[in-house]
Amino acid sequence: MSRLYISHKARLLSLLLFLPLVAMSLSAHSAQRDHQITIDDFFGLSTLTQSQLSQDGKQAVWVESRWDKALDRTQTELWHIDTNSRKTTRLTFSDENESNPAWSPDGRYVYFIAKIGEKDPLHPYQGIAQIYRIAATGGQPQMITKSITGINAFELNKSGDSIYFSTNKEVTDKDHFASLRADHSKVNYAQGKKTTNPIYRLNLQHFSQELLLDDDKVVWQFSVNDNETKIARITTTDNELIFLEGRSNIEVFDIKQANNILLADDKWREKAPSAYGWLLGLDWHHDNQRLAFRIDFDGFPGQLFVANTAAKQAVINRVTPPSQVTFFGDDLLWRGNSNDICYRGAYKARVKLYCTEMKAMTQGKSRAVIEGDLVIGNYSFTASGKQVGVSHDGLDHVSDLFIADADSPRAQLKRLTNINPQIDSWKLPQISIVKWQATDGTQVEGILELPFGYNKAQGKLPLVVQLHGGPTAATPYALQHRSYGRSTFSAQGWALFSPNYRGSIGYGDKFLTDLIGREHDIEVQDILSGVDKLISDGLVDADKLAVMGWSNGGYLTNALISSSERFKAASSGAGVFDQRLEWMLEDTPGHVINFMQGLPWEQAEAYTKASSLTHANKITTPTLIHIGENDERVPLGHAQGLYRALNHYLNVPVELIVYPGEGHGLNQYQHRKTKMEWDRRWFDYYVLGKD
Repeated sequence: MSRLYISHKARLLSLLLFLPLVAMSLSAHSAQRDHQITIDDFFGLSTLTQSQLSQDGKQAVWVESRWDKALDRTQTELWHIDTNSRKTTRLTFSDENESNPAWSPDGRYVYFIAKIGEKDPLHPYQGIAQIYRIAATGGQPQMITKSITGINAFELNKSGDSIYFSTNKEVTDKDHFASLRADHSKVNYAQGKKTTNPIYRLNLQHFSQELLLDDDKVVWQFSVNDNETKIARITTTDNELIFLEGRSNIEVFDIKQANNILLADDKWREKAPSAYGWLLGLDWHHDNQRLAFRIDFDGFPGQLFVANTAAKQAVINRVTPPSQVTFFGDDLLWRGNSNDICYRGAYKARVKLYCTEMKAMTQGKSRAVIEGDLVIGNYSFTASGKQVGVSHDGLDHVSDLFIADADSPRAQLKRLTNINPQIDSWKLPQISIVKWQATDGTQVEGILELPFGYNKAQGKLPLVVQLHGGPTAATPYALQHRSYGRSTFSAQGWALFSPNYRGSIGYGDKFLTDLIGREHDIEVQDILSGVDKLISDGLVDADKLAVMGWSNGGYLTNALISSSERFKAASSGAGVFDQRLEWMLEDTPGHVINFMQGLPWEQAEAYTKASSLTHANKITTPTLIHIGENDERVPLGHAQGLYRALNHYLNVPVELIVYPGEGHGLNQYQHRKTKMEWDRRWFDYYVLGKD
């Protein structure tokens, strides 16, 4: 599973091409930009996610995430806005994390999931995830469910008088050794127990509850059609993530008949480019028969399908996105009462909203709902489908809510929120898209950040090469203040370069799949040739280069310093060091199998070539290593192996930082700040020579 964009004509004229900011980025420009961006500014940013328009479009709600130093983590709250007056109201004020907001059809209530209160023997459902609702005008949240095991997901029905939800249930295997495991229960077993997800229906008028489906399946997602006759589910037989990858199914349960149909999977399994894809995204058409869903892969373009479930043997057709667009995310939606199936798509460092018309089961025209340089985070439609709300990152703002006419061929965004007004006074980096030719002639793009007010006459800049994860991902053409480098280093006088190397999404299928079988090779050459271009244009000081990345960006950091001695410092975060070890230990080994084109005993040479461990004797770069103690995606052994090689055998300056309790990302306030301050100090010392 995916691991958490320089034009060049013969030269970049006097400077790089800076693309114009689209008119829809409507940040206030009246404030004077006099604030130098700092590391602490990162922790003052709010992030807007999970936005939902009410059915009539007169209101919207979203989840807003903020860092809380006292709690040492982020916390989320629900916010509300009147889309006409733009009056904004905070709905919740707890220290718990609210999520998954959904509107009642009449717009009176917002339903959501939260853990509120402390666990209490007299009230064992408190402190466990439950469904709550709160009036759109504010007030005290009301607990709707009382599940002892907690709520996973829910859906309101079309009329708003019932709610469907899934819970958790522990199931013990009844195999030959079940009693032996029970007798010796003080140890941990790799199998024998799993958590499944029964589905219930709760009548919101009488608050009577009934169990609809409990077949000991793990349910990753479910969706109920409008007439409440069918429930579609993405299921596996076990809740380990490895089961989702290649062993997940689409099932359709007939509520009245109480029978279950498994959709034939040849199109996304036997005939798929990889056997290791994971299913995601479910949405029913208003005709109650057509079901849309997706599958994603590491290294290959994702796919979208529409199934007509009316027949005993469902008819399933694949939907093709526009040219060079890669499906992005799991938030598929049929647009109101239309026949448009809509989805987010990555396209050349942008993320846009696309809709494809489906004439019965035949694909019609596709279109971008809103043109321009957009990086859309999430979206929702009104009941009619005529209006769409999107969260969008621009060049001068991050994650704000906008609304547009979804019917218009030239839809314009109307900005509703400004949740980070402090950005209006920031000295923002100059963000541009740059293009260059790789060694094999392929055009590659990347995002370049230059300091506020910088011009080439001021001299060459030190450079940080910041590498995105995935690799089936891309760095977006938008403002970002991240703990992985963006905005931080440009504010300190560096150029920051984020190449969308081979294997990145949004540049066509071939560009994506070129990386398969060529990791630690083709993308390394893409990156180095991009750096060469910046140097040849006189923008970057060739003697002051640093490299950093997290996840696949950490893997590529390891690959670059084991392929080149040009970098004076490196920060490797959660990076793979040995491909065999990665296949053995990570939670989604299909990732490695796809890129190595087989299992370790089938492709031994490929695993050797693509491992930085093989080339570690060439490393001379002082390297800072970050890793989460409990990382299941890139386990701790990779960082320990890199540290051992550099410190004990190669005599290369190195520091290993292990973050207690953290997984593949850093979720604690102090850990994020630790990483950012170590990166800055490490690069200042080894690249700039600062004490």
